[in-house]
Amino acid sequence: MTPFDQGTINYRDEVVRKLIHLCSLSIPIVYYFIPRTNAIIILSFFTIAAVTLDLSRYFNPNVGKVFYKLFGFLLRRHEIDHKKKNLNGATYVFISGLICIIVFPKVFFITAFSILIISDSVAALVGRKWGKHKFLSKSLEGTLAFFISASIVIFFTPKINWSPTEYLIGIISAAIGAIVENVSFGFADDNLSIPISIGLSMWILYIWLLPNIHPILTNVPL
Repeated sequence: MTPFDQGTINYRDEVVRKLIHLCSLSIPIVYYFIPRTNAIIILSFFTIAAVTLDLSRYFNPNVGKVFYKLFGFLLRRHEIDHKKKNLNGATYVFISGLICIIVFPKVFFITAFSILIISDSVAALVGRKWGKHKFLSKSLEGTLAFFISASIVIFFTPKINWSPTEYLIGIISAAIGAIVENVSFGFADDNLSIPISIGLSMWILYIWLLPNIHPILTNVPL
């Protein structure tokens, strides 16, 4: 979020929200060590629980009272709209994780989801604190912070054969993710759009630049 986004929670609460967001790094970390089927089962359970709880606050006053008492200060305005009944960002993280695990090869998922968790947090905090120059829908500073942090993430996430081309693919995909994060505000939840755009970009670029590699059949090297 940036001054151009009209953020609806104060900066201190934004920091708390992003610290909680960083806990979601446990998803790609755990997935690195377990089979895809197990990951889908585990994440399905958490996704169903998150969606059920999130929707229950709209229909059950008692659940809503407890939910808002605990988490209300972290929610944005559109996340407490009882007419539209929008899901909150944390629920979208679980939905996004489940969709991306099902759709993408493991190596793509770990990269895309790690960038979502780390770079989205960095972009929000930098953009709101130091964003002064508008770029597309948000700030140039926040978008650059996303891209730089995502490029750093690329150097620490698993690769298929660790070739220079894979790093190039990762950096290009990080740039695409930064643009998607910028323009997602207002019509798409970036917890969905960021990892999906990065995963698809990586897949297309692997097919184009590394046609002899078959990522869908390749597990993360251990």
